Amino acid sequence: MSLTRLVLATANPDKVVEISALLPGVDLVSRPSDIPEVVEDGDTLEANALLKARAICAATGSPAVADDTGLEVMALGGAPGVWSARFAGENATYGDNVAKLIADLEGESDRTARFRTVAAIVTPDGEEIVVDGVTWGTIAIEPVGSGGFGYDPVFIPDDGDGRVYAQMTLDEKNALSQRGRAFRALAKTLAL
Repeated sequence: MSLTRLVLATANPDKVVEISALLPGVDLVSRPSDIPEVVEDGDTLEANALLKARAICAATGSPAVADDTGLEVMALGGAPGVWSARFAGENATYGDNVAKLIADLEGESDRTARFRTVAAIVTPDGEEIVVDGVTWGTIAIEPVGSGGFGYDPVFIPDDGDGRVYAQMTLDEKNALSQRGRAFRALAKTLAL
């Protein structure tokens, strides 16, 4: 498949920066402001990514790209998972979610976690591409660093150098991250 123009389903400026860096050569168009956020009521990352991509494709008549990311912490039975963005409540901030995660892991010795991103493209002719990327790591005892967003201040990737994502440059993070892996897989399917 060869697509050089995609409408982004996300309006999250942090995700836009990362996705733009991961899909060079693709004209990424912002979601039109008159199209509201898509309700993410799927019970899997795949379902939510496809919900968003299908809705934006239908609303714009153009190929759309969406992703959904979840942090799965083994000691918490895989939580927060698909509810990662709303872990501390419906209107939770990044800081609220991180604080809840740290509190829930207090006294826990197993801090193993994996970050997973599912990325999806949907075209007006009904073609759908779904890929995923996974990064295993550990949850830090406390947040550190000033970069990134979401759980970046507490996620230490196993194949990194001991720093959390929030201590890395965007290029360093993208080289190791689940979103980087998912969007590199997506770029391969687009023959970029």
